[in-house]
Amino acid sequence: MKQLRSDRNWSLEALAGASGVSRSMLSEIEREQANPTLAVTLRIAQAFGMSLSELIETPGVSSSITVIRHHDRAFHYRSDDHCRIRTLSPLNLEKDVEFYEVELQPGGALRSAPHFEGTREFLTVVKGLVKVESNEDTDTLHHGDSTTYRADVPHAILNAGKGEALVFLVVIYR
Repeated sequence: MKQLRSDRNWSLEALAGASGVSRSMLSEIEREQANPTLAVTLRIAQAFGMSLSELIETPGVSSSITVIRHHDRAFHYRSDDHCRIRTLSPLNLEKDVEFYEVELQPGGALRSAPHFEGTREFLTVVKGLVKVESNEDTDTLHHGDSTTYRADVPHAILNAGKGEALVFLVVIYR
């Protein structure tokens, strides 16, 4: 947004007048201290004479780096006493690959129904002892071990040790 303003030699006041969005809100958006609603984003796009998709897809409007902060609760997919799943891939992208951090307490398990046909999971054990089940097949993995398995059948990741287990999980949809 700041780049588009600069290209037009617009002040924040000029953009506020053209969009109907307050100067303070525009300033917070530019400083990445506020996330505008869809309605506000649409008003900003219209002020620049653009569609919403043109504004969002404009090179330089958004950073090419997306950061997911460890403490951001929006990325905690599931959290309970036995299993915590944190999404490590952006939520706003349509994708055929998903990346997760999974913590399993002793006795904890992540059991999944079959995903779409052809789906595979890739798992690396960072900490602990983990048992992986894919349909009727099972295997036990230790720290540093990696595996891939079918995820288009019932499958599970189980903490097979006495301490916490930590794994990185990549899901690839075909």
